[in-house]
Amino acid sequence: MLLTVSGPPGSGKSTTAAALAEAFDLEHVSGGDIFRELAAERDMTPVEFNELAEDDDQIDRDLDRRLRTVAVEREDVLLESRLAGWLAGDHADLRIWLDAPLDVRCERIVDREDKPLEQVIEETRRRESSEAKRYREYYNIDIDDLSIYDLVYNTARWSPEGMLGMLTTAIDSYDPDTDEGKISVEGVDYDF
Repeated sequence: MLLTVSGPPGSGKSTTAAALAEAFDLEHVSGGDIFRELAAERDMTPVEFNELAEDDDQIDRDLDRRLRTVAVEREDVLLESRLAGWLAGDHADLRIWLDAPLDVRCERIVDREDKPLEQVIEETRRRESSEAKRYREYYNIDIDDLSIYDLVYNTARWSPEGMLGMLTTAIDSYDPDTDEGKISVEGVDYDF
């Protein structure tokens, strides 16, 4: 089984993905972890590294190539990244998008990174704008187009345990033999 979990910063991707991977005994591959490691190797914050990626497209392309390869070549994986659903494309069994209002997401980031709220709001807006621009330019992906996702949730409405319960029920109920509605991922330029 290949599951993808995507969403903006602070949406609960990592928390939910880790819990789902454990619940279904899947390998958890996190694009965010890989990205932060690459930023730290260059002694940069993720925001600074994002902005550098605007000028050096090879940063994104290397990361995204790695994630696409995992999706195409491995089984029993949960792929977590902003673009996981798009990168996995038709290889994914189920594609999940998580979101929450900006203020909720920024409060979560403040708690996680111990930064002032105003700084987090500014960094989050800059990061999201930077990423959306690059995704469109590199791969012809409109990150705001949620039509490819099978499940879309506002994580501010439920606890992490509640989210896990709903998603676990949905995944347990999924039967590929009776699936009549997989939405094909089209128009993406996988030129890494």
